[in-house]
Amino acid sequence: MYKHYQLDNGIRIITDRIPYFRSVSIGLWFRAGSAFEHSEENGLSHFIEHVLFKGTESRTARQIAEAMDSVGGQMNAFTAKEYSCFYCKVMDEHIELALSLLTDMLLNSKFDPLEIEKEKNVILEEIGMYEDSPEDLVHELMCEAYFGEHPLAMPILGKSEQLYRYNNTDLLNFRNKYYTTDNLVVAVAGNFQEERFFSLIDTYLGNWQRRGSIPEEKEFTSCEPEILFAKKEIEQYHMSISFPGIAVDSEDIYPVLVMNNLIGGGMSSRLFQRIREDKGLAYSVFSYPSNYLAGGMFSIYAGMKPEQCEEVLKVILEEIHLLKEKGFTTQEFNKAKEQLKGNYILSNETVSSRMNAIGKAKSILDEVLTPAEIIEKINCIQQGEVSAVIKRTFLPESICAALVGSEDKRDRIWELIRGGI
Repeated sequence: MYKHYQLDNGIRIITDRIPYFRSVSIGLWFRAGSAFEHSEENGLSHFIEHVLFKGTESRTARQIAEAMDSVGGQMNAFTAKEYSCFYCKVMDEHIELALSLLTDMLLNSKFDPLEIEKEKNVILEEIGMYEDSPEDLVHELMCEAYFGEHPLAMPILGKSEQLYRYNNTDLLNFRNKYYTTDNLVVAVAGNFQEERFFSLIDTYLGNWQRRGSIPEEKEFTSCEPEILFAKKEIEQYHMSISFPGIAVDSEDIYPVLVMNNLIGGGMSSRLFQRIREDKGLAYSVFSYPSNYLAGGMFSIYAGMKPEQCEEVLKVILEEIHLLKEKGFTTQEFNKAKEQLKGNYILSNETVSSRMNAIGKAKSILDEVLTPAEIIEKINCIQQGEVSAVIKRTFLPESICAALVGSEDKRDRIWELIRGGI
């Protein structure tokens, strides 16, 4: 049973006590990511994620790392388009150490100009690593093509030329804007004593008084169809096509997930079986939804030899046409639902995954469904609901695409896409 609390200073807390575990995972969640940044701030959410590990008034970066390593714990952070999370996973007896480290980094980080300059090089290496991964790059291009001028189109890591210009004043101003008590969710999952945990929360965060507000995401309206290409001298050709998706709080979220399993969400999906197993045209082919507060997209990705790109796209378009016009069988529908339930249950078997699930939901939606409620929603999905989202999703006039490879195939890809689904 999840429990929700709120401190007098606005900090929201959600807990998932699992007494039969010996570990506990704690996360500090903020609505801070590229979706809430202005163009002149792009990458600052991710930059701050790095800087908070570079030392506080009482601990050096090395001391922070050694303190966690000394108890065999894990400490890290990640930034997405709509949130940033700083977390620890430790044995239950070390919960105070975890809270002490996380809150010290949050409240007392030094933002040393020298460390900030050094960390720029680390982030530049991260950007370079990301750009060297064509699977990641084609997704980033897809976001840019689909979301256009909306902040969701901006890269989470920011851009190299902009990164050079940031200084500690920029970082501090951004922190003061987004890292506030009202914008903080503390999520904890695992084995802990509630009374002691709340006493520790009050000790370490109860006196923090940087009030603010929960940032709202800019409204998104559909963009014109567009195709983007990035030239890379690589052996494979990488292609992503996207269709209109839904917002993360849409009632259609579960029917869309069933649709995803039908078309490309697993090894038994239509695209995987037809493109990889039957025809041997690609090693990797799959579909996935991207759901955000302002809207979303539904994407299909494939990586193949350059000379097979057009044939792969033809098969993708054929399978979409068949799904729209001929529908799916009851057996396919039931299998897709069971797959969805199984994936959810198996992904929820660790304290880290549970903390991530409740922290993200509380931060983004301020509502958290229990596992039983989610399973019930999946059980209640009707075939007609899935058929309806298929019709609304695969609109030929709303397709965007992204390509990464050694040859610019935009004209031919557009020609095939405009041929219809």
